[in-house]
Amino acid sequence: MFSLLIFSLLFHGFVTSPDVEKENDFVTIFDGKTLNEWEGLPGWWWIEDGAITSQSTSEKPCEKAHYLYWMGGQPEDFILKLEFRLENNNSGIQFRSEKRQDYDIWGYQADIDETGEWTGCLFQHDRWAVVKRGYKAWIDEEGNRKEELFKDPKELLSVVKFKEWNEYEVKAIGNHIELFINRTKMCEVFDDDKRFSRRKGYIALQMHPGPPMKVQFRNIRIKIIKK
Repeated sequence: MFSLLIFSLLFHGFVTSPDVEKENDFVTIFDGKTLNEWEGLPGWWWIEDGAITSQSTSEKPCEKAHYLYWMGGQPEDFILKLEFRLENNNSGIQFRSEKRQDYDIWGYQADIDETGEWTGCLFQHDRWAVVKRGYKAWIDEEGNRKEELFKDPKELLSVVKFKEWNEYEVKAIGNHIELFINRTKMCEVFDDDKRFSRRKGYIALQMHPGPPMKVQFRNIRIKIIKK
C-alpha cells in the first residue's frame, strides 16, 4: 500500500510538504474553546463546534473586509498549518502583515474562494496575485518577475474539497514562500520586491464582504523557524 501511494504521488506530479512528519515541532495557537490571544471586530467572531467562526447573512451582511488578528506575536520565518471550511464567497489567511484601522490589515494572504479562481494563490492588495496557483515565481527588488508553470492549476484545484474541511499550510522562510493545500503545493515565490515584500508581521483570518457566507478555522498551529 505504501509503495502504491508513493507511485501515485510521483505519477500525478503533486509536490507534498516535507514537514508532514514533524507535527511535534508545532505549537497550537487556538485552544478550540476561546478566542484567547485573538482580536477582532466585536460580534463577528465566535467558537462553533471547536472552530473559529464568522458568518454574514442577508440580515447581517459584511460590508467591509475585516480580520481576526492573532496577538501572540509577529512571526518572521515559520510554518503555519490550519484547517478551513468555506461556504460561499471568499476568505483567506493573512501573514507577515501589518494591522490597519477598523480591523483591516495589509500584507500577504493565502487566498481561498469558492469559485476556485483564487484558492491556493498568494495575494496582496497592492499587487493582487503575487503568484497564482500552479506557478513558481521570482520577483527582484524592482518588482520585475519571471515565472514558470509547475502544475496545471485546474488539476491542483481538484485536491480541494469545497464546503468541507481542508488543510492549508503556509511556509515562509526568508524571501521564499510556499503554499500547500491538503499537503499539495499550490504555488511558490522568491519575493525580493523592495516596496511590497514582507519579512514579518501579524497572522490574521479574513471575513470578506459580499454575498452571505460562513467561514471556519480550526487546528491552528505554528512552527517558528529559528535562524
